[in-house]
Parts: sequence; structure tokens; C-alpha cells
Amino acid sequence: MSSSSSVAPVLQVEREPGRPPLVHVEPPGDVRGWAAEHREALRARVDEHGAVLVRGLGLREADQAGAVFAALAGELMTEREAFAPRKSHGPGLYSSTEWPSNQPMCMHHELSYALDVPGLMLFACLTAPGEGGATGIADAERVLEALPTALTERFEREGWLLTRSYNDEIGASLEESFGTGNPVAVERYCRSHAIDFAWQSDGSLRTRQRRSAVVRHPLTGRRCWFNQIAFLNEWTLAPEVREYLVDVYGEDGLPFNTRFGDGSPLGEDIVETLNATYEEHTLREPWQAGDLMLVDNVRTAHSREPFTGERQVVVAMAEPRRPADGCPAPEVEVEGR
Repeated sequence: MSSSSSVAPVLQVEREPGRPPLVHVEPPGDVRGWAAEHREALRARVDEHGAVLVRGLGLREADQAGAVFAALAGELMTEREAFAPRKSHGPGLYSSTEWPSNQPMCMHHELSYALDVPGLMLFACLTAPGEGGATGIADAERVLEALPTALTERFEREGWLLTRSYNDEIGASLEESFGTGNPVAVERYCRSHAIDFAWQSDGSLRTRQRRSAVVRHPLTGRRCWFNQIAFLNEWTLAPEVREYLVDVYGEDGLPFNTRFGDGSPLGEDIVETLNATYEEHTLREPWQAGDLMLVDNVRTAHSREPFTGERQVVVAMAEPRRPADGCPAPEVEVEGR
């Protein structure tokens, strides 16, 4: 059924400074049916604004949220290359990333280091936190325009490098990241997804992958700052956490880190500039239980703020895309390979 029919009226979007686009609805008796009926209208709002928060649906259970996600996006993606654990609530339906509640997850685009990236992110708040915990959003086109030109030109020229070290103590394990702990299968995955890998003497795995920092949106063709350079960099970690990890694992053994595409390290000042620019463009709204949010993952970055109390947000990824400019070529030779 068309969302523009008399049965399914056009959804009105509220816009206020500093807050994401918001749609208020009356609690429907059949929330999945409501989602299917309003799918086109909601997706049109995402295309228009980059994200939309829907309030009033009364989502309370993970399977209920999963049914709504499927009605809005069709088949949900299985996550690969996770950097931290999640709990699975069924095919393609996950908890939010397990990350210390007192530490922020700064702005990023989900799986922007993968070859196949989610075009759409879906979030549902089943239990709102006591304080904090908002999922902020930021427009990737505006962030790109606001960043220093010399910096973005270098990243656009070289791309960015993600290094990862897998262990059993911190971050996602091999099985959580690759869906298997079988070394042969892991190597096969890495080769087919443009990931360099090296097994260490203790049996652990280290990987490197170079990706574009700026991509063109698949629908609009506009340039977007699309990466996880700041979020997965050592300087975004709390100082005491970084100091501990470096002391235990060494500079080259951090669970994850980012560099310029030529392998040069990023200074703390650069990471601070990235995070400060994100903050200047952040829109935020505290979660209320039952909320739904749809995010265009290429056009819009998202974050998770520190929180207190219980916070239960379920997440799904959909509409995988492989950006044409997502993997720079020719490959830059990186020291230490």
C-alpha cells in the first residue's frame, strides 16, 4: 500500500535546532503492520534528512523490534568484522555494541572499514537509560565541509588504514568478528575482502586494511566523510585505558588503531580536530522506551554517549552497498607488512 494514500497519511517531521528529525505517532495496535504501511513514507524521510526518530510505537521486545526492522528494510545483514562483541537476538538482530557505559563511542559510520557496508542502520530502544546514552547523529557532508581542507585532501588522496590485533581478552574474538575461528576460513575471508593478515608467534592474528575516507553517496552522488578514523584511534580512548593497553600489548598490539593511508601515525591533535568537528555538528535526543530510529549509514554518522542505569537498544543493519570508491588503489605499501 502506498504511504501517500488516504489510508496512510504523510508523516509530519518536527525539526528543532540540535535535535534529530522527529516523528510523533499514536501507538498502533499492530506495530509491524504500521511499519509495513508507512515504509515508503519513513524511507522518504530518511532520504530527505539522513535520519529520522519515530516516537510512540511502544517497542518493548527484541522480536517485536526485529519484525518492524524487517518490515522497513527487508533482509537484515549478518555482521562481519565486528570490533567489539554484541549479543544476538536472532538473524541480523543484535544488541548495541558491548562498550563500557562510562565511555563514549564517538561518531562513526558502521562497518565503514568493510568492503560491503550497511546502507541503512535501524535502532530500537527497549529500555531507556537513567541518564545519557543518546545515539547522536551528524551529517557527513557538513562534517567534510567543516574539516580542514589540507587534512581531508590528504585522506581523500591516501585513504585510511585500520590495524587490528585479535586476542581473547579485549575486543571481538576471531569467531565474533569473522563468524568462525577456523584459520583457513579466516584467511579466505581476508583475501576476498582486501585485508592483509599475519599470524603471530603466539597464534594471534594481526590485520591491516586500507579504505577510502571520503565516498560518494550512492543515491545523491555527494561526497561524504565516511570512516571510523577517530573512533578506532588510540587517542580517542580514555587516557588510562590507552596507557594500560599500550603497557600490556605494545604500540603495535592494540586491539585496533587507525593511521593515514600511507601508514603514518595520526597525532593526537588530528584526532581531537575530528572529534571536535563531529561535536559541532551533533544532533541528539534522549532515548525514550519504545523509540525507533532509522539512519542512512553513508550520509549520517552516529555515536553513543555515556550513560547510567540500564540501557537496552537493539540494532540491525540492512541494504549492503559496496562503494565504488571504497577501497583505494593502487595499494600503498605499508611499513612492517
